[in-house]
Amino acid sequence: MEQLIEFSTNHAVLVIVFIAISAALAWNLFFDPINKEAVSPVEGTAMLNHENAVVLDTRSMAEFKTGHIVGAINIPLNNLSKQLKTMEKHKGQPIIVCCRSGSRSAMACKTLKKAGFENVHNLKGGIMAWENASLPVKRKS
Repeated sequence: MEQLIEFSTNHAVLVIVFIAISAALAWNLFFDPINKEAVSPVEGTAMLNHENAVVLDTRSMAEFKTGHIVGAINIPLNNLSKQLKTMEKHKGQPIIVCCRSGSRSAMACKTLKKAGFENVHNLKGGIMAWENASLPVKRKS
């Protein structure tokens, strides 16, 4: 215990940075509303099959062509706010937003929520998690 106190006093900046990062991580995991509404690939498949969900892929066109969820709509994140009208017809349906790993799609979820879309879900782990779960991916040639 004495060594911990000594380390903390000698390296106060490191301790403060560690506490700040830990607090940010805890907030992100427990209090961020987008993460509470995130779905796993298996849950996403169930939503597609039973709730008529729509998949919005926010990756670039080039990334989308390398492989995407069957039936996904591709609107890159940087164009989403300009192309919200494309999604208007799906406003009453569950929308599963995906990207490569789940970070861009989280930002897209926030944009959709601000635009009045209520049933929006981020795909945990993105298309990488989808492929790791051995779920079908369509490849454009």
